[in-house]
Amino acid sequence: MGSKEKVIEKLKQMSGHNNIEMTDSGNTAIFAALYCARKMTDLGKVLIPDQGGWLTYPKYPKMLQMDVETVKTDNGLIDLEDLKKKVSDAKILLYADYGGYFVKQDVKKIYEICKGKCLVIIDACASIGYEKNGEYCDILLSSFGRWKPVNLKYGGFLSTNNKDLFEHNEIFNTINFDEEYYAPLLKKLELADVRQKFLREKCNQIKKELKEFNVLHRKSECLNVAVAFGSEEEKEKIINYCNERNYEYTLCPRYIRLNRDAVCIEVKRLEG
Repeated sequence: MGSKEKVIEKLKQMSGHNNIEMTDSGNTAIFAALYCARKMTDLGKVLIPDQGGWLTYPKYPKMLQMDVETVKTDNGLIDLEDLKKKVSDAKILLYADYGGYFVKQDVKKIYEICKGKCLVIIDACASIGYEKNGEYCDILLSSFGRWKPVNLKYGGFLSTNNKDLFEHNEIFNTINFDEEYYAPLLKKLELADVRQKFLREKCNQIKKELKEFNVLHRKSECLNVAVAFGSEEEKEKIINYCNERNYEYTLCPRYIRLNRDAVCIEVKRLEG
């Protein structure tokens, strides 16, 4: 069995899905997932989280002539009651199973709310190699880009157990995955659980060291650590902590993390 076949088999195991399509990037995977879902549902509304998502979540549905509505979150954690109110008027829910990489979503309850009402697309960049969330969505996708847990710096994939979503779908005729990346990707996938454990343990360590600060979703599993601040002095203390330990960080408000004043410690960028 060649590297390509081994990659496909590995991704079937990791996703819990029987149908795999490779893409040249995570963004391509997001667009293709929305395209496939739209063909099944026709035009309508796409729900996305109001923060903790990705840059193309609000952009790609509009390119496909679909409306976008945001679901409320508690600092990135999807508000299940707000989702219940909005799901009956939607065709698709697109969200990341770890909001902003710093809070774990209740994927099971989210799918229970949506099943039979709208299709669910999970962006599983944060969980791939650690959790198997395919049973809680209609389409699962991930990126293998820079700063991802599977950090090949190229490519992505999407998967489903509903073969009708992918079968005879012309979108896949326009997508190519460079064959030379299959062998290095296989190595990354085989070590994904090791890297996941390293990143999660590092996050737990950071949370303990920042016990006096407002760490958001402190008890949640994560691959980044989001720390809210209420003053410039507090902000500088958090930044100094990062600089002393060579942790990269980003400043919020920022849709892909938080819509409030916070420092997000980008643990997932570590190479360990």
